[in-house]
Amino acid sequence: MMQQLLLQLAPPPAPTLDNFVAGRNAAALQALRDIAAGAPGERFVYLWGAPGSGRTHLLRGLVQATSGRQALYLDKLPGAEAPGDGVIAIDDVQRLGAGDQVALFDLYNRVRTASGALVAGGDAAPAQLALREDLRSRLGWGLAFQLHPLSDQEKAAALRAQARARALALPEDALAYLLQHAPRDMASLIAILEALDRHSLEQKRPITLPLVRDALGWIRDARA
Repeated sequence: MMQQLLLQLAPPPAPTLDNFVAGRNAAALQALRDIAAGAPGERFVYLWGAPGSGRTHLLRGLVQATSGRQALYLDKLPGAEAPGDGVIAIDDVQRLGAGDQVALFDLYNRVRTASGALVAGGDAAPAQLALREDLRSRLGWGLAFQLHPLSDQEKAAALRAQARARALALPEDALAYLLQHAPRDMASLIAILEALDRHSLEQKRPITLPLVRDALGWIRDARA
């Protein structure tokens, strides 16, 4: 039974703005929704935070949500010029080499002139990045948001909401075990919850702490 459950474990869904669990990052999420919709307002946004805070999810989600103009997600500068009138999302700016820093500086200026939008992400605030001074100033042009990873309480609330939406009974002891022993990112937690839901429906058995414990044991063994 548990092997079947493991096989049912789907890969995490593609990142979108709609499936981003905002927690304390609601203002950053709204700023990106406005850019995706082409709403009047700030066209330059910088997101910074530690791994797991949601930077890449938001940047990829912005590109997915944008319609009516070209949108690109980049983790390095392309050889050809990116369009200045589109929506550009560039990740991990702290990793840019000297040549890519010059290219990003030029891209900021093109986007500003052509009325596009540019959202960048890095692991530190603009002033703390080991980048060219003129590029740091560009990164600080518009709105800057520090992204905060979800607390365990916020993750628990999100999983309870997911369970309610599925009419799924998720005992508190099973939920606590998931948070303590499953992968920490929300995408993996939701994927595990979906697999448990399918298994519960097919077997006509409720989700229990022993079931969750066994499921996570199979997952760990398969990944070892």
